[in-house]
Amino acid sequence: MHGFADRLAGGIIPVNHASLEREFESRLVESSTLAFRVAYGVLRHRQDAEDVAQEAFVKAYRSFSQLRDRERFRAWLVRMTWRLAIDRQRGDRRRLVRETATHEAATAETSDEVIARERAALLWAAIDDLPDKLRIVIVLAGIEGHDTSEVARLLGVPQGTVKSRLFLARQRLKEQLQWIQ
Repeated sequence: MHGFADRLAGGIIPVNHASLEREFESRLVESSTLAFRVAYGVLRHRQDAEDVAQEAFVKAYRSFSQLRDRERFRAWLVRMTWRLAIDRQRGDRRRLVRETATHEAATAETSDEVIARERAALLWAAIDDLPDKLRIVIVLAGIEGHDTSEVARLLGVPQGTVKSRLFLARQRLKEQLQWIQ
């Protein structure tokens, strides 16, 4: 192997066919930023998101030959990245405390900056409290800006399901954050 996939896996994974390797590389190039954005939407920390995306690429590479419907590669990669990011978040809750302490130790901020930062933290805390199936929809559609048909395709669910989950997620966020002015 000579391409990106070889560097990604460290040359340790044998691939039976060069065409399979080329197909994986082309699909990975199309989807690499998507995996990062999904991981970042969960973790909101660039380095962790890059690590999770890299881990998802390695897992995808190792399992690519077993993927039955390769046209659904992007959806498969999104779900895999989402699960890895959730696992990372659950295992690394202390990072949030460390980031908060770093922000508070930063130089003096204006009251508007403090209020904006606090509102963003409250919003993300409310998003984190959503069930996984609602959180991924709100991140992909509401934050990343994907339309409902794209989110449906990525998650492998009907568009109506995406719309109802998006509605429920927004309703829950509204209820949780209604006291904020």
